[in-house]
Amino acid sequence: MSSTPLTLNLVEGSVSFSFSPQAATELKGAIDQLMERLKTVAAKPNSGTKVTPQAPLEYRYTGEIFLEIFCNPNIWPTPFAAKVLLTVRDINIRLTTEAELVRVIEDINQYLEQVG
Repeated sequence: MSSTPLTLNLVEGSVSFSFSPQAATELKGAIDQLMERLKTVAAKPNSGTKVTPQAPLEYRYTGEIFLEIFCNPNIWPTPFAAKVLLTVRDINIRLTTEAELVRVIEDINQYLEQVG
């Protein structure tokens, strides 16, 4: 495990936990795919044709903690408006809250710069 904790800034407050650089890279890849799906939804054709529903992000990590991030790209008008449902838990505590997607992306990028 990395000695540098990952800190995710929430709408109110933040949460920090042990997270490996490899897991952060995998999460970044999953979020990059989510961003592409969000962009597809945001670029709705004006021709009146229906946009194909996009698959949600359902990321799960199990290590010292359990991390789950969920986002349905079909309900957000733009990637910048999107929020994710975030769950962090271990044997002693469980935190479930919303976080802004763009802040999560910034936090992961900052973490990868620190550990890289």
